[in-house]
Amino acid sequence: MRIFTFGTALFILGLAAAGGAQRRRATPAQEWQTYNHDLAGTRFSPLTEINAGNVAKLAKVWTYNFPPPPGGRGGGGLLSGSEAVPIVVSGVMYLPAGNTLVALEADTGKVIWQREMASGPQGGALSRRGAAYWPGDGTTPARVLITAGRRLLSFDAASGRPSEGFGSNGAVDMVVGYGGTPTIYKNVVIVGASVNEVPLGPPGDTRAFDAITGRKLWDFHTVPRPGEIGHEAWSDNGWENRSGTNVWAFSMTVDEARGIVYMPVAGPAANYWGGDRPGNNLFGNSIVAVDIATGTYKWHFQTVHHDIWDIDMSAAPGLIDITQDGRRIPALATVGKSGYMFVLDRTNGKPVFGVEERPVPKGNVPGEWYSPTQPFPLKPPALAKTSFKKEDLITAADTTPAHVAACQALWDRSGGFTNDGPFTPFTFHDDGAPPKSTISFPGGIGGVNWGGTAADPRSGYLYVNSHDTSLVGWVEKKKPGVTYSFDAVGSPQPYDRASVDGVGPFHTFSASMGTDGAGRDIIAPCQRPPWSRLIAVDANTGEIAWATTLGINEHLPAGKQKVGGSGSAGPTVTAGGLVFVGATDDRRFRAFDSTSGKELWSVQLEAAGNANPISYQARNGKQYVAIVATNRLVVLALP
Repeated sequence: MRIFTFGTALFILGLAAAGGAQRRRATPAQEWQTYNHDLAGTRFSPLTEINAGNVAKLAKVWTYNFPPPPGGRGGGGLLSGSEAVPIVVSGVMYLPAGNTLVALEADTGKVIWQREMASGPQGGALSRRGAAYWPGDGTTPARVLITAGRRLLSFDAASGRPSEGFGSNGAVDMVVGYGGTPTIYKNVVIVGASVNEVPLGPPGDTRAFDAITGRKLWDFHTVPRPGEIGHEAWSDNGWENRSGTNVWAFSMTVDEARGIVYMPVAGPAANYWGGDRPGNNLFGNSIVAVDIATGTYKWHFQTVHHDIWDIDMSAAPGLIDITQDGRRIPALATVGKSGYMFVLDRTNGKPVFGVEERPVPKGNVPGEWYSPTQPFPLKPPALAKTSFKKEDLITAADTTPAHVAACQALWDRSGGFTNDGPFTPFTFHDDGAPPKSTISFPGGIGGVNWGGTAADPRSGYLYVNSHDTSLVGWVEKKKPGVTYSFDAVGSPQPYDRASVDGVGPFHTFSASMGTDGAGRDIIAPCQRPPWSRLIAVDANTGEIAWATTLGINEHLPAGKQKVGGSGSAGPTVTAGGLVFVGATDDRRFRAFDSTSGKELWSVQLEAAGNANPISYQARNGKQYVAIVATNRLVVLALP
């Protein structure tokens, strides 16, 4: 590791302490102290300087370009797709920028210190999602923590030097790595697990470490072992050495008053074949509540039984207090790639608006285990497309005749598509039989991905970016010498996913609309638009308050461009009545009226802003809005 310090710790502290009209300390709520602003995961800023009446004047005030990779190599890899969310504490912004951790003055962008990471014995690049802040305890100074492969790293917040007394030279070997941001409550640092979704391999357990020493405090078995709650959901020893079933989401949420952490656990591996793990497979696809001090189980709620669609719990739930029949309910809202939002009482996991177990289609893959029912929330309705009929095909009025023809050719080549509604399993394809594909909605990256929710505690509105993607193909018996997908690596499973000609992974139902000026195909979905929406849900009633198309496609003719654009990041809401969101492939950063959904402002960025935005007050008292756009940080404010 190399450290470059600009100024001194005394200088930093002096700025933070300066008083008068020129400098004033922001409250924690006016800063941005965690990945989702606060431990409740609201992504809500109480600032009002920027509001619906003046947001049209918002303009860029400074940018920070990520340092080039070591040795001056080109800007690929992590630099080409950062999803990082900066944190802002006491006027200082901390941000992973490629493989460099940097501290910046949050009002000017001036570099205070930056640390270039070198690979340690456990290897791994710096997280491209964000860092976490521990405020110190009066004896031990404040620290910034971040993951790098298997390493949990801790740095002095003022100087950027490795934290004394934390692990070995500021590093702890987690054994199983994690690519998200640590969640910190008091002196407890909680991390998920990145296990690459191989069926048999490292456990996806959640771990907790001491913020001062790095000592491991507890781990929670996301696949319950014999004698543990939930073990009965695994038959035929399907739990043994089971991988996946992990928190890969970029953060977790905490009810500080109750000392509970809520873990969004993803589905078990393999993604599309589960015949070797019969049963509902707890705690896969579940919100699991545990005591944050001890890791003791409190309750769980499973959103998908026996996942064979890769519809993970992809984001931390947002905590919000709601009113129902005059009664105040401490609630949480969770939504994942299935597109269904579940509003639960966060003290016990009980659904606020009710959930029904409904029959779902059964598949025909030999040896597969199918859950006869799946949980459906009574409210709100699905926030993403969950089924498909042939009349949903694109028309020339929607896009272009060339696009329609390309989509029809793909339909024909695939033998047509079958879909029997939500949770349609992929059908079995016999070797040598004519092509016949299943189409599944949402696909592997829809409907609400890692961007998750933003919550306005004043109105009770929850905001999400939901995009409609598909997944097309079938399941077939593995053929010797054929490489199917990463799911098959080291896999003993007899089946894997395939598509059209039986070779290669699944694909989306998307086709070319033509070529751009450089001769590259312009690919677009084949179902009728809109393809992406910004949605507001009233958590008090469970109803959709409003929905608006999010994003444009400039390759379409005028009058047809407002179709929505893909992206997995989420929105941020402010007390100024604004919802900010990037997350579209049209490279726009937008603001919407939080009450009506009307688009009020947009700016075109130099690259896609596929990261969650933030809004904070800096030392000069001004409100700023910031977003990472691929390999640079863009910061905006009023004149």
